Amino acid sequence: MLAFTFPGQGSQRSGMGHAWVEHPSWEVAAEASEIAGRDLTALLLDAPMEELTRTANAQLATFVMSLVVLDAVERLGLFPAACAGHSLGEYTALVASGSLSLSDGTKLVIARGDAMQAAADSQPGTMAALIGIADEDADAACQRAEDDVWVANYNAPGQVVIAGTEAGIRTATDRAKELGAKKVLPIPVSGAFHTQLMLPARVRLREALDSVEFHSPEVPVIANVDARVHTDPADWPGLLSAQLCSPVRWRQSLETLSGRGATVLAELGPGGVLTGMVRRTIPDVRGVAVAVPSDLDKLMDTVAGTDEWTASGPSHQGEHLYTSERVIVSPTPGVFEPDVQLAALESTALAEATAAPGSGAGTEPGSLLAVGDRVGTVGVTDVRTPFAGILVRWLAVRGERVVEGQPVAWIRTKGSTS
Repeated sequence: MLAFTFPGQGSQRSGMGHAWVEHPSWEVAAEASEIAGRDLTALLLDAPMEELTRTANAQLATFVMSLVVLDAVERLGLFPAACAGHSLGEYTALVASGSLSLSDGTKLVIARGDAMQAAADSQPGTMAALIGIADEDADAACQRAEDDVWVANYNAPGQVVIAGTEAGIRTATDRAKELGAKKVLPIPVSGAFHTQLMLPARVRLREALDSVEFHSPEVPVIANVDARVHTDPADWPGLLSAQLCSPVRWRQSLETLSGRGATVLAELGPGGVLTGMVRRTIPDVRGVAVAVPSDLDKLMDTVAGTDEWTASGPSHQGEHLYTSERVIVSPTPGVFEPDVQLAALESTALAEATAAPGSGAGTEPGSLLAVGDRVGTVGVTDVRTPFAGILVRWLAVRGERVVEGQPVAWIRTKGSTS
């Protein structure tokens, strides 16, 4: 089961868009620029880190960069069975799930960034990561500080972020060291995000949330506030509002994804911080960071089970999947049945085929699949290929119960010589 995760503020890097300029998915940045009324491509290509570090710019740049990567992954035919995003990334997850349109998501991210920047300017704060401390001890350190400081992120076992005033952070970190924290890492931000110091931003954001339309998500989205799935669109304005002043329960969110059957978590966007948290929190689940186009091959390998990851068992050997190859995924949960004629053909014969395209799927050995051809069914729903190509291998067997977004067939796109 494949799930998508999306990074938050702090993952942005100067020039992070350059690797994507020649990729078809770069058009997402232009579309978001039109919605935002400003040139976001310049923010992704030319802005120095000093400019990108400002909250309003950092959030918008990270959001758009993640959507470029998401579009590229979807062009491969990969779709998630669940989504989650860290802080700002929750907005990206809602767009990915269909709960928010690109237009409404972009408008909300702009409103959120502006509101948080204004709150930080009026009430400066900062954040620090505590390493090697239990969640309850980090919370106790904040309580014992007797100042404006709170837990802001439960990121992974032994990794907790606190936020508050500079004085509050100093006292809380001293208390944390007394309680066993091995290391304290200051985070260079100007605001105490996910704390009560963001209350002014919450009021402004709520107005923006009330002006957009939320839809029922097409796939489950795990909320930061309670690490639970919320399918009622009416829940999300309150959840996103509460998120500004509540800790991000990311460790718990990862455990929820694992508990729902996730076996591969793809982090889509700049950096790879969330993938490291996967290894620390749910080591039996494979984490893959997709930040540049070359990472798409790595994701395809992982989904097909052909990479050499050995964290939870022997390595799996198999043919390398290049970006000229695609997988066809199930559009819905249910029992998979491959097309009778296609199933009768030897996959090796199909893989070696060089004949011209036929009239449709399953006509004769060597025929190519055309866009829209049916390759099987899941329950009463047809599974059709969004790509033209040659069937290489089935990734699901007859009678297998699959989840939405699970790969069922591997094809080589028409014209590929790899």
